[in-house]
Amino acid sequence: MKARSHSASIVLAALLTTSAMPAQAAPSDPRAGEPAFRALYKELVETDSSWPDGSCTLAAERMGARLKAAGYPAGDVTVIVDPAHPKEGNLSAILRGSNAKLPALLLLAHIDVVAAKRADWTRDPFALVEENGYFYGRGTSDDKAMAAAFTDALVRFRQEGYKPKRTIKLALTCGEETEKALNGVEYLLKNQPEALAAGWALNEGGGGSLDEAGKPVSNGVQAGEKVYQDYIFAATAPGGHSSRQAPHFNAIGWMAEALARVNAYDFPVNLTPAAKAFFGASASLYPAQTKAMAAVGAGNANEADYAAISAANPSWNATLRTTCIPTMISGGHATNAQPQSVTANVNCRIIPGEGADKILAKLAELGGDKVKVSFSDPPQAGSPAPPLTPQIMGPIEAISKDMWPGVPVIPRLATGATDGRFTNAAGIPTYGVSGMFADPDGQGVHGLNERIRVKSLLDGRAFLYRLVKAYTE
Repeated sequence: MKARSHSASIVLAALLTTSAMPAQAAPSDPRAGEPAFRALYKELVETDSSWPDGSCTLAAERMGARLKAAGYPAGDVTVIVDPAHPKEGNLSAILRGSNAKLPALLLLAHIDVVAAKRADWTRDPFALVEENGYFYGRGTSDDKAMAAAFTDALVRFRQEGYKPKRTIKLALTCGEETEKALNGVEYLLKNQPEALAAGWALNEGGGGSLDEAGKPVSNGVQAGEKVYQDYIFAATAPGGHSSRQAPHFNAIGWMAEALARVNAYDFPVNLTPAAKAFFGASASLYPAQTKAMAAVGAGNANEADYAAISAANPSWNATLRTTCIPTMISGGHATNAQPQSVTANVNCRIIPGEGADKILAKLAELGGDKVKVSFSDPPQAGSPAPPLTPQIMGPIEAISKDMWPGVPVIPRLATGATDGRFTNAAGIPTYGVSGMFADPDGQGVHGLNERIRVKSLLDGRAFLYRLVKAYTE
């Protein structure tokens, strides 16, 4: 992957200078065809696509069959599989627009899921169960909800005879949930980049938040994400009998001092546009932090404001700055011997644009002269935060206002990771937005008894249908 190229910047500029897009798509009923959508969603959830026992390829084939049954030509629906990874296939589909000069819109969702053991779950994780207003099953939320909604939208567009001005591309990919599987987005960017080439993309990472009573609080839009990077700290010494240690000469002691310095260090505040917008839009929701958050949003915060926000919530702290923490340590070889070597892993989540090399230099300084610091793996490509333009945000805000009056749309910088890190790095501005509202407990995503509210799923389906039309009419 590489940072946004000059040509990609030209494409984005062309996108942003096109005439203003309509705020809302009109005529067709965005909630029509619910029984067919439920059947599609059920089939996708009940197709085990976890690594290593499941098959993304089968899930891609089943969704592709639905698109073909809706009337898509075989040449516009392709299951792309690396022969070395036969069960880790991806689906690529296209609905061609009438104006080839307009950059395409990419709908991106991953169809692989985290592994789930039947013995651990209350219900079969690969059987869709509707109970007490929820759908239960692995992937019901992450990320088959969006994958199903996107596929369903393309099916309906074809059935309706909808002819977008802007081409719509769909990519259902594998390998997002584990590094042990082939990552479909990386593979496509390298081998079939045209499948993903677009002016911008919609992806997971955003969504609505509910309070404890199930009331909508905000509708989130992810605009950029921090870069994941591991660093190795290593210290070595001659070793020897534990009774004969020289003063202050101990590899574990050196490592302890180095890691303590890392643990105590706060990287400087570095606000992305999404982070600044997040604090400004969120200020009224948190009375105890309203003043400090409003100051950040207005661009006149002081050190006390940043310190108050950091202390109040670890996610807010992570939104303000790069963070690095020790996560693993190993060393010594005997209880009665001086340690000959000790290593530790320091995991960093880097603000877009800062660069892994810059963080390496700071960590080396904190490590001191007795501890060597290096990359655990080659650094990932830079992943610039996409711009929050009226052309992107306007339709989201208008449709949200119509569907959830009084609920603010709040941009945010993701402190975790999605496949957007690859598409952003490739010059495709990628935004996480779903219109699917989640419970504050996380809904079992990546854990036991994953679930999503039925209403949230159906609302999100209608929201995405309208949003895709608003962007492409």
